[in-house]
Amino acid sequence: MGIEVLALSLPSPASQWERVSSSNQASTRGVTETGSIELRASNIAYQASSFRLLARSTCTTQMFQHYSRIQMEASVRSCLPKSNIVNSGWLGPPSLDGKRPLETLSFSLGALPLMTSKTQEASSKLIVGDEKVGVLLLNLGGPETLEDVQPFLFNLFADPDIIRLPRLLCFLQKPLAQFISVLRAPKSKAGYASIGGGSPLRRITDAQAEELRKFLSAKDVPAKVYVGMRYWHPFTEEAIEQIKRDGITKLVVLPLYPQFSISTSGSSLRLLESIFKEDEYLVNMQHTVIPSWYQREGYIKAMANLIEQELQKFECPEKVMIFFSAHGVPLAYVEEAGDPYKAEMEECVDLIMEELENRNITNAYTLAYQSRVGPVEWLKPYTDETIVELGQKGVKSLLAVPISFVSEHIETLEEIDVEYRELALKSGIEKWGRVPALGCEPTFISDLADAVIESLPYVGAMAVSNLEAQQHPSEGITTVKQVQ
Repeated sequence: MGIEVLALSLPSPASQWERVSSSNQASTRGVTETGSIELRASNIAYQASSFRLLARSTCTTQMFQHYSRIQMEASVRSCLPKSNIVNSGWLGPPSLDGKRPLETLSFSLGALPLMTSKTQEASSKLIVGDEKVGVLLLNLGGPETLEDVQPFLFNLFADPDIIRLPRLLCFLQKPLAQFISVLRAPKSKAGYASIGGGSPLRRITDAQAEELRKFLSAKDVPAKVYVGMRYWHPFTEEAIEQIKRDGITKLVVLPLYPQFSISTSGSSLRLLESIFKEDEYLVNMQHTVIPSWYQREGYIKAMANLIEQELQKFECPEKVMIFFSAHGVPLAYVEEAGDPYKAEMEECVDLIMEELENRNITNAYTLAYQSRVGPVEWLKPYTDETIVELGQKGVKSLLAVPISFVSEHIETLEEIDVEYRELALKSGIEKWGRVPALGCEPTFISDLADAVIESLPYVGAMAVSNLEAQQHPSEGITTVKQVQ
């Protein structure tokens, strides 16, 4: 069942959006040597698809400086049109109509050097000072009661990043969302009824926000942590209003999606940008975004810890197949719109398995994608088909890992725990296990706190100029200026 995501059509992007060379496409899981600095090849792929990240939050200061320098060189510029290179700003994916980029996000990204604990402590005290620091956690949201299901689905399908219509048919967005939400509501209600009558996502996210606040306080960063949901309460708009009432002057935006996708983090950030552009207080507020954090050491270790613990529950842990199941996206998002989700997901799995191998855990593993709906092709392999194939190949023990989720919700509690478990047992798999979502796991939350602290020196490094952005709409980029 899962989250109802439907892609009706996605026109090809304009020709000026140059694509990465075939050699780079084939090596997105490898590492490119550049002097003594290693750059993940997927970062270069970002350049080609106009997801412009200056560095990853796990990089060293030297790597950050080096990447900032070489990204202007021809080897990287060849993958990115000159008109899209803008200081340190965010560049969004191609537009839905393929003629221009989507409105670009004007936040400075969390592409930050890794700091030691001592550096963090000194830096955070210096940067915070008398400022009022806020952290905004972004998530999908979910219906809390069965009565919420249909309006929640309407909000979901009314998002143009979920149902993508040609520009000439945009007027059908809401009528179509209403039709689909009413049509799918009975099935969805049955799914939510089976897990207690509603989604636990808000409760879990609120708990994560409180734990993050405590960890930040313990690290000498007094901050308020807010929750903004994309499709249900508390909506992002509600969180922003509270941020304004509290007088926050420095804001770190942290989507609770480890890997970036147009349909998850991208949708939430684009909504946030539209809110910022319409409010003078928000335009002048210093802020930064951490767009993805799947490669952070604390997250990787926390995932490895949970997998190791669940493996020990099997009679023969070494014979268990580790089955990473990620939420899928339409294939066109990746191949035509340049969504980095697939590359980030594959790299994430590689990093987790490397950590497990360092612990002498060398189990076989695989990655598949769940929750596909609609007539279009989604990322493959599909979770349900892969489970059947593994059973046919004689796999007897399977440990499911919900790799793209950090909170329990309908896709873990109903789709994985009920539907896929039953399918596995019918397919000949005798032993089934499932790694819990991270939730408030201390190593994970502590690492998120470190990510926030690392971003503080860069809060307000860039700000959007509304006037300048309005004066250059045809360029498809957001003009940025230094904050004094």
